[in-house]
Amino acid sequence: MKINFKYSILLIFVTLLFNSCYNYRSVGLLQDRKDLPVYEKISYEDYKIRINDEVVYRLITSDETISKLIQTNSSQSNYVISYRVYPDGTIDIPFVKRIMVVGLTLTEATKIVEKKMREIIPDAEIKLSISNKNFTVIGDAGTGVYNIPRERFTIYQALSMSGEVHHSGDYKHIRILREGDKGTEILEFDIRPKSLIESKYYYIYPNDIIYVQRAPSAFYKIENSWSNFIA
Repeated sequence: MKINFKYSILLIFVTLLFNSCYNYRSVGLLQDRKDLPVYEKISYEDYKIRINDEVVYRLITSDETISKLIQTNSSQSNYVISYRVYPDGTIDIPFVKRIMVVGLTLTEATKIVEKKMREIIPDAEIKLSISNKNFTVIGDAGTGVYNIPRERFTIYQALSMSGEVHHSGDYKHIRILREGDKGTEILEFDIRPKSLIESKYYYIYPNDIIYVQRAPSAFYKIENSWSNFIA
């Protein structure tokens, strides 16, 4: 009778162990299961300049007089400096009046600035970029502020840069806090389904905050190196 009791206790323990392990279904990415959310694909939208962005302005011209006026080193023909977007949506760059750029993509803003500049410098070529292209990660995925190295930067790349989502994180309820015209928008999604690719949750934009909360069941989970093979 005592032996049966011991075996019963052992069986219960093993059952709890298997049920509490992290497995592919709970933490695996790019899954194609029918019970996971299916997200709609959308076209990528270029980032639009916002108030307080730091716009890097670069003027290229063969006009030596202009070059000497705006450069500390007159032997160079390129001039680079950043300008903050004022609360009224404008930037104040040399030789031209304030230009409205808020709400424009970098391509659109570049064309406007270049057109204005060519009224003074016929061969002016303008390059614009955003210097404050950062995103933040908090919660169970590592914490920190990171630079967005290129366009079309994805949620997978962002979380990989911060150290990936911990197994104790809530994969079902990842959140992105994103600044919009109507204030801060909260985007919540399940990161596991394959349909996340090219959805509205897929790309990371400047000033995004990615929040990974701890899963409610994380306290009872047991981290195990072979548990990912348990479906």
